[in-house]
Amino acid sequence: MKSIRVRLECDQVVEYKINGVESMPLLQNPDILLGRDDLTTLSYLHEPAVLSHLSFRFVKREAIYTYCGIVLVAINPYSNCSQLYGDDVYRGVGKQVRELDPHIYGVAEEAFFDLSQFDKDQSVIVSGESGAGKTVSAKFVMRYLASVASGPSRKPYGVAEAGVENRVLASNPIMEAIGNAKTIRNDNSSRFGKYIQINFNEHFAIAGAELKVYLLEKSRVVFQVRADNERNYHIFYQICASRSHPLLSDLNLAKMKCFIVGDWCSYYYTSQGDSGEVVGIDDAKDFLETVAAFDLLCIPAEVQKSIFRLFAGLLLFGNIGFVSKNDEYAEINVSSSEQFFL
Repeated sequence: MKSIRVRLECDQVVEYKINGVESMPLLQNPDILLGRDDLTTLSYLHEPAVLSHLSFRFVKREAIYTYCGIVLVAINPYSNCSQLYGDDVYRGVGKQVRELDPHIYGVAEEAFFDLSQFDKDQSVIVSGESGAGKTVSAKFVMRYLASVASGPSRKPYGVAEAGVENRVLASNPIMEAIGNAKTIRNDNSSRFGKYIQINFNEHFAIAGAELKVYLLEKSRVVFQVRADNERNYHIFYQICASRSHPLLSDLNLAKMKCFIVGDWCSYYYTSQGDSGEVVGIDDAKDFLETVAAFDLLCIPAEVQKSIFRLFAGLLLFGNIGFVSKNDEYAEINVSSSEQFFL
């Protein structure tokens, strides 16, 4: 077996045994390329070099976005980065996107520019493992498109959008309430896939949108892993925290002795993960946002009540037990007061 001598960053020389080209040590990018905002400008693009470069940008530059050609690599910081998405962040709309720092808005701007200039359909694919931040990234793409497509001025997000654009965005809090949950890796993890098609008119203003969902994790409704401190879908905890809301008042939930504000642990379907309260999530406030989104989409109050009645019914069904009387017969084990609500 042959060996070579390698000089490390610390100026130490070590002997490295090799057995063919495959076992040769990977080369490091020169310091002059350190921190570049596009991975394709690096001399070496092997996995350690890419991870080291992304780590340097994230830790030293506090940059969560890095380009890799036409692809944007995003690192989930697991912290509030609202300063990255303020009104003044992308007032450079109309400039060459590559003149600006890597940003999710840049991807959306390039897609909208190609759509409006070349009249060709565009696709933005957001991919990554669980907890990578796909939901948030897709949300900001939609917000940016709703902003720039809302009028000829192409004002930045934050200024009131036209009705259609605002209704398109209203789908986000509803989808998050019903389809997102806390997992071991993400407090707001989407438990379904979605395909969003945004339609533009001849003036490249948003005319409407279509959303298709698939692969919903249905089993989460009845089971969550306690060891991982997971939660059921957000909507159940929103209802628990808002039982005095007018839309929930006729469900008689407030009269149930086990239905106390924030007492999610009284329900089997919301207590298995033993993590009903999550730092940074205000379920009562989020319920108001869910209702506001329904209102914005012109969903009648009676229909909303029916939707919430369905979720409340699921909570109650989760508390039903069965007592075996013999080999062929069992009966429901609930109190007389609980039978009234069933």
